[in-house]
Amino acid sequence: MSYLLVSPCRNEAEFMRKTLDSVCNQTVPPDLWVVVDDGSTDETPAILADYAERYPFIQVITRENRGHRSVGPGVIEAFYYGYDKIDVSQFDYVCKFDLDLDLPPRYFEILIDRMEKNPRLGTCSGKAYFVDKNTGKMVSEKCGDEMSVGMTKFYRRTCFEEIGGFVREVMWDGIDCHRCRQLGWLAESWDEEELRFIHLRPMGSSQKGIITGRKRHGFGQYFMGTGLAYMTASSVFRMLHPPVFIGGFSMWLGYVESMLAGKDRFDDKALVKFINDYQWKCLFKGKKAATAELNAKQEPVWLAKHA
Repeated sequence: MSYLLVSPCRNEAEFMRKTLDSVCNQTVPPDLWVVVDDGSTDETPAILADYAERYPFIQVITRENRGHRSVGPGVIEAFYYGYDKIDVSQFDYVCKFDLDLDLPPRYFEILIDRMEKNPRLGTCSGKAYFVDKNTGKMVSEKCGDEMSVGMTKFYRRTCFEEIGGFVREVMWDGIDCHRCRQLGWLAESWDEEELRFIHLRPMGSSQKGIITGRKRHGFGQYFMGTGLAYMTASSVFRMLHPPVFIGGFSMWLGYVESMLAGKDRFDDKALVKFINDYQWKCLFKGKKAATAELNAKQEPVWLAKHA
């Protein structure tokens, strides 16, 4: 089975060697790894050139410098700048992959094996951890089992094409998994030792710090159509985990500020209703039970097209 990695990056010299080494040392390395340099001004281009010379499956594509790091829609624009230049039909799997990760050696081997065993599994991942600077311990970023994580979105190519790819806005990495379930596909992630990877830069901290990142996440939830009740419950949960209180509160504040400002929201009414119904069931039944119930309900949708 062949797989393609596409990595948007900008000024990643601080972290990228660990990422490059961890991918190049995979038991099943990628057939092609397209790295889109989104206008880096540090040592990133030189590091990429060095690795591309040593590993023939690495291809570097350079974009014009936009003058700053841009997350959310900017990352997805950079992703598609590379993705659209490749004949993706030759790959069974595709992955949007960040350059600030340290993977265990069998990471992609295990994901491919699980996808091969379950044809309904559309997207999957392991779990992200970061190293606490004070204790040196690995701390979970608490990503839900019903999502593949945004920093390593591993997709069956046919599923990726069927959902229409990524929305070019913040919360692209949540909308995609809801769309998968709407169409009957499964989205999963697993917290197992061989699938735990280190996020070398804490989630949401790549542009102007972690508080801005969490407020941006709150806007993303608002854009996606998440209701205030679910957002409040999610924010309270996040308040209990690092950064304690301020992280979850910043998410809630970003949502409420967006709501009060009347910012634009995702315009797919059918999918927004699908998401809202699911979120209410999560509140009353718990996320695990609600997800299992929804996956069973949507199975005929998948079978009608893929059986």
